Parts: sequence; C-alpha cells; structure tokens
Amino acid sequence: MEKLVNGYFGVYGGCFVPEVLKEKLDLISEEFKKAVLDKNFIEELNELRKDFSGRPTPLYHAKNLSEYVGSKIYLKREDLNHTGSHKINNTIGQILLAKRMNKSEIIAETGAGQHGVATATVAAFMNMKCKVFMGKEDALRQPINVKKMKTLGAEVIEVTSGTQTLKEAVDEAIAYYCENSDSYYLLGSAVGPHPYPTMVRFFQSVIGEEAKKQFLEKEKTLPDSIFACIGGGSNAIGIFSAFIEETQVSLYAAEGGGIELKAGKTAATLTIGKPFNFQGAHSYCILNEENLPANAYSISSGLDYPGIGPEHSYLKDLNRVSYVPVYDDEAIEAFKLLSKIEGIIPAIESAHAISLAVKLMKDKNKKVIINLSGRGDKDLDRFL
Repeated sequence: MEKLVNGYFGVYGGCFVPEVLKEKLDLISEEFKKAVLDKNFIEELNELRKDFSGRPTPLYHAKNLSEYVGSKIYLKREDLNHTGSHKINNTIGQILLAKRMNKSEIIAETGAGQHGVATATVAAFMNMKCKVFMGKEDALRQPINVKKMKTLGAEVIEVTSGTQTLKEAVDEAIAYYCENSDSYYLLGSAVGPHPYPTMVRFFQSVIGEEAKKQFLEKEKTLPDSIFACIGGGSNAIGIFSAFIEETQVSLYAAEGGGIELKAGKTAATLTIGKPFNFQGAHSYCILNEENLPANAYSISSGLDYPGIGPEHSYLKDLNRVSYVPVYDDEAIEAFKLLSKIEGIIPAIESAHAISLAVKLMKDKNKKVIINLSGRGDKDLDRFL
C-alpha cells in the first residue's frame, strides 16, 4: 500500500487553512516528528497508557453473542479504558506533545462528549486550562458527559450556530485557536488538516497492535474480519492500521446511516459523499444541492459528521475497506442485544459496528473482531 507522503494519503489530505493556522500546525508537525523519535516521550506515553488508562485492554471472546450470530466473535474492549472509550489513547499522546511545546491551555471539540471528557481528564492531570466546544444539540443529547467535563474543571462552550453539532463545534474551536497563541488544539479524530490525521492514527494504532497480538495468541491465526464504527474515523483506523497490509483480513466500517440516505437524513459520508475540501483537508464529504457541506444526521452524536478522515477516503478508493451504512433503528437494536446477552452496554456509536457484524457474519462460522470503542452509560437515558 502507498504510504503517507507530505500529509497526503493518495490524493486525500493536505492542509488547506489560513496562513495563521498553517504556521501553528507546522510547528505541531515538526514537534510530533521529533517526539515519536524521542525515547523519553515514548516511554512516558507507554507508562501513561498502562498506569493511567489501563492498557492493554482485553480481547474478549463474546461467547453468547457468538452463539447468537453463528460466528466466533471477539470484542476489543476499548470501553474499559479510563474515561470509557478509545478517545483517551489520543488525548494522552497529544497532551504530552502540548507539554513539550510549553502550552498552557488545551482546547478541543466534541460530539458525543467522549473526546471532551478524555481531553478534560488529561488537562486536569497536567494542570492545564481546558475549553471544550460542543454543539448545543449534542450537549442536550449528552448531559452526563457535559457534567463530567465540568467536574474535571473544563469550560464547556455550547455552540449555537448551524446544526449545533460536531461540524460547528470544530469551526468554533479552530476560530478560537487561530486567535490564541498559548493554546494547543487537541483534535479528537483522524480528520482535518495535516498533521492531525497522521498524529491521531499514530496514537490510536495501539488498538490494532494489541488486537493483532492478542488474537494470534488466542487463535494462532489472523481474524477473518474486523468491524468498527466510523464517524471521523479514529477508532476504525486505530484497529485497522495493524491489518491493512494483511489483505486476507476483511475490514468493515459501519457508518451512521441515520434515517434515510436519499432524504439526506444520514451521516454515511463514504456511501453518498464526494471528494471535497472540508475543514482543512481534501476528503469525502456529504454535499447538498449547492455542492456545499450538508447537515449530517445520525442518532449517534459521535458519528453525526458530514466529513471523514482522508485515509479512509483513500482506503475506500482502494476497495480495501467496506464502508456500510447502519440505520438508527438497527443500532438501537444492537445496543439492546449486546446489553442483554453479554452484560456489556455499548456506546450507541459502537452499536453500529455490532449491528453490521451481526448482519454480515450470521451463520458464517468466521472469526471476527469488533472494536467496542466505548461504553454506553451516556446513552441510557435516550434508549431505555
């Protein structure tokens, strides 16, 4: 497979931003290149992964779900991380980078609130000020995570423009970042301008590295398939990264299908989107009739985004990953299914991946990993 070159995955990626922002991102890019070659940085990163977050996370054989589906299913338990999702993997890495750069304030965007909580957590740990931009609609949908962020000392800034969801939260966070020299923008997914897709992939690749090693220890072979949900794409690229070159392993990403693809009530970017320059990078994006970024919709705040990470656009064009929409009602059904038969309550985002695996692996007698990217405490009031 072609490797990343100058911030591009094939034709996707880049850094299409105003000069004031590009200067900031160039500094981050240079510091990141130095950090990943710094033995002390990597040692501190691994120590915090282990002692602060609780890695490695288990690869759990879900026996009841396996019997129900008719395939052997393992869950990569990212829900057991500190803060309850994969997001902590990235925030630990980027907060260490911010510390190297002597920044005093952390800013972030969040949709489902899990990245916001993870950012507020590491900012508190590092004794840094923290501002989290969150769409008002998402804040109403995720009140528990809003309370967590505030408890951790973060200032939650509710964004009231546009759809009041993740897209607008990103816009507001970037605008603030451009005006504040002491801030570090801790972006939460593998989206946006270079170097963020590269950095987030690096910090989330621990998921795939662990899963591959654990599966080989348990099964003495590679899995037949891997499933993950996808919004911006960080948990998916995190687990896919170790298997992209293993072409015998099928990779599936469950997009937020929403309610109706043709009516535009969807967040299935790689199903109906087109290549477009959006929020600093060239990638697929859902466009409206005027060929402008559309208002995405998903029951899941974490998948409710019209764009996608540039590496996923590249993998789509290569046909290396199958990107499949999962509708709201299907995700809710999977949310309840896993809870009742395995005693594990998944995030509604993760439930999209569970739904797709249940559908495609039914009576196939395959060996499968599902990336359980987060736990569903935040979703209980909405679906029960």
